[in-house]
Amino acid sequence: MRVNRILLSSSLIVVALVLQVSVLARLHLPGAVPDLLLLVVLGLALVYGHVGGALVGFAAGLLADLAPPADHAAGRYALVLCVIGYLAGLVKPESGQVKTAAGPMLVVVAAAVGSTLLYAGVGALVGDTAARHVGLSSLLFTAALYDLLLAPFVVPGVMALARRAENDPLAETSSGTSGDISSGWLSGGTGLRIGGQRNGLRVKAARARSARAGRIKGVKRL
Repeated sequence: MRVNRILLSSSLIVVALVLQVSVLARLHLPGAVPDLLLLVVLGLALVYGHVGGALVGFAAGLLADLAPPADHAAGRYALVLCVIGYLAGLVKPESGQVKTAAGPMLVVVAAAVGSTLLYAGVGALVGDTAARHVGLSSLLFTAALYDLLLAPFVVPGVMALARRAENDPLAETSSGTSGDISSGWLSGGTGLRIGGQRNGLRVKAARARSARAGRIKGVKRL
């Protein structure tokens, strides 16, 4: 991953994790907790593709596993977000821009349901049966609902930032400036204009000398 991808992804992941732990987790909503970190991973995966989405998802999940007050085995959520980021990156638009909001919304719903199922499945393998006590059906419904309501405020902004970071403004500015200079130099014909100006000055000087010579001859004749 390039430096701008790493910096942007790290910043967004940290901000999303802080907001999720300090704000969203304390709302005490029924069922699941709105997964802001998942939405950030989805937005980046839809721009970076499956490889970048998998790397971003793994890093985000691992940070969530290690951040307090995590009460599950380290690496569990990293595996979940790694898989989700990879699958979301597979549906990346070829043009890099989404034409309608239906596609990303379906991706959000599928990711919310898939991450909940995968998280519960991995928990069952390691002996965590908390999902059974809460109710898996209610978790699936509330996770999809909360993430779907939060997605329009998160995913488009993350995708816009990622696309902007993909384009190097300095390179575009320098190339655009050189292009403007070269095109202006060629189309403007700077050298020809200077030559034309010089020829014009020479003609004016010759005319002035001839006029002076005619005046002097006229004076002498008188």
